[in-house]
Amino acid sequence: MAVTGLLLSCTLAGAQPRTFTLADCREMAVAQSKELDQARIQTEMAGYDRKIALANYFPKVTAAGAYVYNNRDINLISEEQSARLTSAGTTLDNAFWDALKGQLGGLENPTVRTLALDLLSQLQASPNRIDIATPINAIGQEIDATLHPDLHNIWAGTVMVEQPLFAGGKIIYSNQMAALAQQLAQSKYDMAEAELLLDVDQAYWQIVSIANKELLAEEYVELLSQLEADVDHAIEAGVSTPSDALQVKVKANEARMMLTKASNGLALSKMLLCQRIGLPLDSQIVLADEALDVIPEPRMPEQRSLEDIYEARPETHSLELAGQIFDKKAKVVRADGLPTVALMGAYTLTNPNLYNGFQNTWQGGNLSAGVVVKIPIVHGGEGVWTYKKAKAEARLYQDQLDEAKQLILLQVTQQRKLLAEAQQKQELAQANLAAAEENLRMATVGHEAGVVPTSTALAAHTAWLSAHSESIDAGIELQMTAVALQKAEGMNLK
Repeated sequence: MAVTGLLLSCTLAGAQPRTFTLADCREMAVAQSKELDQARIQTEMAGYDRKIALANYFPKVTAAGAYVYNNRDINLISEEQSARLTSAGTTLDNAFWDALKGQLGGLENPTVRTLALDLLSQLQASPNRIDIATPINAIGQEIDATLHPDLHNIWAGTVMVEQPLFAGGKIIYSNQMAALAQQLAQSKYDMAEAELLLDVDQAYWQIVSIANKELLAEEYVELLSQLEADVDHAIEAGVSTPSDALQVKVKANEARMMLTKASNGLALSKMLLCQRIGLPLDSQIVLADEALDVIPEPRMPEQRSLEDIYEARPETHSLELAGQIFDKKAKVVRADGLPTVALMGAYTLTNPNLYNGFQNTWQGGNLSAGVVVKIPIVHGGEGVWTYKKAKAEARLYQDQLDEAKQLILLQVTQQRKLLAEAQQKQELAQANLAAAEENLRMATVGHEAGVVPTSTALAAHTAWLSAHSESIDAGIELQMTAVALQKAEGMNLK
């Protein structure tokens, strides 16, 4: 919200300049940086990966459904068997009467045999006799229909639950890898942010340096203009010569050219800073430190131990995390060669119902549960080589970490020496500035009194300009050296 307010106020102000502090510029640069935005997204993605890995601890519930159409039905008995089954009552009835006829046909008396057979035929043809064929045929037809299920349209549905019980440690190591990857993404973000802040600081203090030199050039032009007037009066009084006036004019023109270059350089430097902090290049901005008479001294960082520096630097932290990630990766690969145990459960429904005579109903499903054990036996050595590769990668990052620590030690040592040198340079510049100002005062008084030649006065002015410029450069160098040391020691630049 603070950055949005700054941008909005700049827009509304139009051509009216707005003052920005170094903290404002840092905050706006961080907010508008596409590189940092990408790093933030990568950190967010790593957080999602961690949650994905965490989900492997919990049961997985899945549901599945299917429909199958068959153009032919399935018959569990042949057509001959089906015909015999559906006419079983008729066959039994005929067999019964044929048996009776066979018994009566064996009588020895022909008259009795004929009368008995006629009577039997009358009983068989009588509509009032007991019908055993029809009910038995009905039972056979019902059984036959059961043995001819309607499987033209098959519907099935199942709900399955899977809970891993043991995976060789793969789930645990995967979660540890995801947590390390999230820290690695954050470490990369910190590195990108530190580089951006250092870049913004350089642009900021460059503007302060050029702005102070512009003020210095303006003051130098005024001094030379006053000297021109004094020389003109001295010529009128016969004390100076036209040659002295020409020397002063040359220096005055050089000073005006210096002022023009400083103004142009200041405008370009502000455009560069606007680009860094996300403002239009033609925005009118003023920095809080550019109007100060003296460059403020930076907050000197306390000297830290090497172990604290190694721990704070995102580069070493990233390499340590990368090495740990590949060490966990090797353990994950090793887990692929171990048995896995999972608890399984399912509830299945079919239509036609497989559990109730192939009836076209959804009633009566099947609940099943069990334990699944998977044991890898031979995979051509793939797991062994993958494991060794991951261990080699872990050693590679360890070597890179050792090398990075050596470079960090060299960098910190160099920055500490540069800071001490910058402090000494500033002290000498301040002493030189005081001497140059006193020299200029005495030369000005002597020139006005006619006892100091113009060349000596010009030399005093030049020395004064050089001393002021060196003082500005020393102050800016001290600021930048202190910031560079903070970054080298892993301190937060915000």
